[in-house]
Amino acid sequence: MKISKKLTLAIVAASILISCGKGTKKETEAASTKVQNQPNIVFILSDDQSWTDYSFMGDENIETPRLDQFAKESLTFTRSYVPTPLCSPSLATIITGLYPKDHGILGNDYVYKKLKDKKESRKNRNEAYKPIIKAFEKQTTLPDLLKEKGYLSFQTGKWWHGNHKVGGFDYGMTHGNPKRGGRHGDYGLEIARKGLDTINSYLNLSLKEKKPFFLWYAPFLPHKPHTPPKRLYEKYKKKTDSKYLAKYWAMCEWFDETCGDLFDLIDDKGLTKNTLFVYVCDNGWKQDPNKSGYLKTSKRAPYDLGIRTPIMYKWAGKITPKMDTKTITSSIDMVPTVLELLDIEKPGNLPGINVLNEKALSERKGVFGEVYAHDFESIENSMFYNMAIFPPYKIIVPDSVRKKNEVIQLFNIDKDPFEKNNIANQNPEIVKDLQEKIKAFRSK
Repeated sequence: MKISKKLTLAIVAASILISCGKGTKKETEAASTKVQNQPNIVFILSDDQSWTDYSFMGDENIETPRLDQFAKESLTFTRSYVPTPLCSPSLATIITGLYPKDHGILGNDYVYKKLKDKKESRKNRNEAYKPIIKAFEKQTTLPDLLKEKGYLSFQTGKWWHGNHKVGGFDYGMTHGNPKRGGRHGDYGLEIARKGLDTINSYLNLSLKEKKPFFLWYAPFLPHKPHTPPKRLYEKYKKKTDSKYLAKYWAMCEWFDETCGDLFDLIDDKGLTKNTLFVYVCDNGWKQDPNKSGYLKTSKRAPYDLGIRTPIMYKWAGKITPKMDTKTITSSIDMVPTVLELLDIEKPGNLPGINVLNEKALSERKGVFGEVYAHDFESIENSMFYNMAIFPPYKIIVPDSVRKKNEVIQLFNIDKDPFEKNNIANQNPEIVKDLQEKIKAFRSK
């Protein structure tokens, strides 16, 4: 008998619930306080959302009340970055703390032979990607490092790199089997869109085992398909004549609602006080008002609409809330920050810093970015752009082979956050300096 995906998830959730028991808020809070000497950790990842598309970031149409409140309660860096504007390599950075050039995931697919027969084409893709997963499995991930402190790690939502165990997770929703539709999350993509029952089960398991947890919450939101609840779509239709904008805006609020559901679930179990929450978006998306797609200056592009994101850290009573609108941070900093909080030695190959260390923040002058082909081979054969962000300047250097008809672009992102005015010709010394910085970065 063929079992549906929905039934499979229900069986998994039920089996964990049976073994764990639900427990009251009072009981679970007592258990948490008694056994956990280090915080639970929750990574919240938005999927395809521009840095502008939150009400706390200034959008006048999109409403994100739960994330607005979260931003007020967090150390919030509004000028942060992911190093690349594409899902798979960006997620690989978040879980390893490495730039794409170092963790090896440069794009979403490895180059494969595409055929008219979609089934055969998918087969070719899957075979081509196997060595990439095998190589990535050798990388040290945050779940790997947390094991020494006794953490249970749970994966939900987006995950590109085979089975969840490849990332060091103890439990997860993604099987990664290409014969059953595994590519970028499979069953995991149902989290939030179909509720949070699996997360509830995982939290109960952590309490039963009396272990702290790391939760990877990467729902397929506001990512396409843009299929928001009707009530939200009707709400935003009143704000625009574009059905595409209305759907996307509604998806952003839907994602916000699911974050609220997650916060409430954790709070109901008495776990909020001892939980570190970290928020980031994997890459940008600026909705095209005239069709179901994104503007070319956002996703897959080297501009800030593709790589800029707010990054937020909340741990009640431990991290002082602050809205930082000037400091540059990156998703490469998420792993080092967690490690230092837990007194775990930071691996020597991690380029990021602990963002709670004000001295380290002040000493770091900039971060880097990389854009490769969606279907990649090697760094040498797949490079599109290098970026260096050293405020107030950001440089975009096109590859001399694959982007040979493009020019170097330099922007003063303090004065020109939407990168409209290329000032490279007027500032040759700054261009040269930033190119040298990129050259040194590439050689590490």
